[in-house]
Amino acid sequence: MKYGAIATGSLEASQTAADILKYGGNAFDAAVGAIFVSMTSEFALTGAFGGGTLIGIHNNSSPFIYDFFVDSPVCNPNINAEFREISVNFGTTEQKFHVGKGSIAIPGNLLGLIEVHKNHGSLPLEIILSPAIDCALNGIIINKNQLEIIKLVEPILTFDKTGIELFKKNNTLISQNEKFTNPAFADFLQLVIKKGAKYFYEGPGLDVIINHCSNKSYLSKEDFKTYKVFKRKPVLLNYNQHDIYTNPSPSYGGSLIIFLLKLINDSNKKIELLDLIKGMNLASLARNEVCKNPHIENEINNIFKKNIYSRYLDLFNNGNHDFSKSINGFGSTTHVSILDKKGNAVSVTTTNGEGCGYIIPEFGIMMNNMLGEEDLNPFGYHKWGIRRRLPTMISPLIITKNNKPKYILGSGGSNRIRSANVQVILNLLNKKMSLKDAICEPRIHLEGNTLFCEPNINLPELNKININHFKNQNVFFGGVNAVSNKEAVGDERRGGNGVIC
Repeated sequence: MKYGAIATGSLEASQTAADILKYGGNAFDAAVGAIFVSMTSEFALTGAFGGGTLIGIHNNSSPFIYDFFVDSPVCNPNINAEFREISVNFGTTEQKFHVGKGSIAIPGNLLGLIEVHKNHGSLPLEIILSPAIDCALNGIIINKNQLEIIKLVEPILTFDKTGIELFKKNNTLISQNEKFTNPAFADFLQLVIKKGAKYFYEGPGLDVIINHCSNKSYLSKEDFKTYKVFKRKPVLLNYNQHDIYTNPSPSYGGSLIIFLLKLINDSNKKIELLDLIKGMNLASLARNEVCKNPHIENEINNIFKKNIYSRYLDLFNNGNHDFSKSINGFGSTTHVSILDKKGNAVSVTTTNGEGCGYIIPEFGIMMNNMLGEEDLNPFGYHKWGIRRRLPTMISPLIITKNNKPKYILGSGGSNRIRSANVQVILNLLNKKMSLKDAICEPRIHLEGNTLFCEPNINLPELNKININHFKNQNVFFGGVNAVSNKEAVGDERRGGNGVIC
């Protein structure tokens, strides 16, 4: 590779990242530029007022985390809060979500991405955001994969007048090969360049947001003014002579990935499909056991306590156990992985939930619906009595060998993020597959006692498990975008795009 390896959720985002690397930018510049382009090319998956997490290596330093996921406001009673149930049909399964202004959590994407660029980028912000402004003004062509996702969440994208204007023409939904533009978002990005991100957290831009939410949300100006981006130390596991780094608490996803891989590592078994299914269930049961108090952000760390972990390892090796409860979640989420020629590495996952259904017309941005995501609200909706980070499944990963980045990967897909990432890691480190084969390999996902399966999987005999067969590989099973020194692979399930430049 002359400049770097790139994998994103869209052709436009990958081209942007490649152009930035060729222009002299580093992996952090390229990642930030690509994500802001994704806010147009993958409007249904991410947005400036969603949340995310980045794991990076800068100048061959140790991996670090930027946590800019969403916060829950203190959900005091609000009889005017708007909170509505809506369904998404995947063909073989239907899932329910909640939208409305009462579903909006305090966003972090904008502030976090600008802070990452400020601390680790090398090119001016104006250059980094220029491709995103161009895409929003002049449009992107809707491809087959993006149209599939748009159709899935059409009731949310066209929930209000501005959404209908953006996604429908003559009362007909935008179609494949049509151009999608969002000029208001281009104006928003120009404001970000001129005024900075804090303009929308502390200045006049915040007035627009609060006025838009009216009294139908749980948000206040103070929520925005006190929001913080956190720099954290990743959770780490040495596995098959590799070091796996990912998102720590208060996130759930990274810790549960490490927990499952640690069970596999410590079992000394040759892992078969039945063992993987068992491990998926045990990880969910462990989460349900230790996460009991919404006021304690780092409860998930208790799964690594010796007495708790030893009991689950024994169950993994020998025991029988019940099934965990099933949880809904589509996961309007996308991932960017970049490795540059200097060894800078970035793995970053961002999300908008499914979106709250309302687009701020002045900015062309739909705010998130994280307070309406079942997987992020395990104690029930609007039960947060304190201000805290929501416990996301977002799990960007960097895998190193001999202290050098070897694989940079991550996935979208709500609670399927864990299962998608784990299966790709096992394909890479256990089965020694190429990056492309590891991502293309058919996947499973366990929800309660239902096993969702892509085609061409040889299932063992399973007791007390319901099987839900998909006819084709499906967006339901996540979208792992990953790079190495030699490969760049975007997951075809979500229209991902990989580029070596």
